[in-house]
Amino acid sequence: MANTASAKKRAKQAEVHRQRNFNQKSTLRTALKKVLKAIQTGDKAAAQSAHKEVVSLADRAANKHLIHTNRASRIKSRLNARIKAIN
Repeated sequence: MANTASAKKRAKQAEVHRQRNFNQKSTLRTALKKVLKAIQTGDKAAAQSAHKEVVSLADRAANKHLIHTNRASRIKSRLNARIKAIN
């Protein structure tokens, strides 16, 4: 347990940051599921618009070091390939 005032403040800040990071990762995962669902139904227009959102969220998460930069690139690339494969 934190004893000094500065350690108590850091503990509070760490908890706020942890919750914010969790929410941002959760939002990214939800957006990914939305794209995958649109791909499964074959709705190319909905998949493309949802993909645009995922690209933004993935890049933002990578810039904030919530996910690795390569993971963000991999997510975008794989989704883009699946969208292009829709007839």
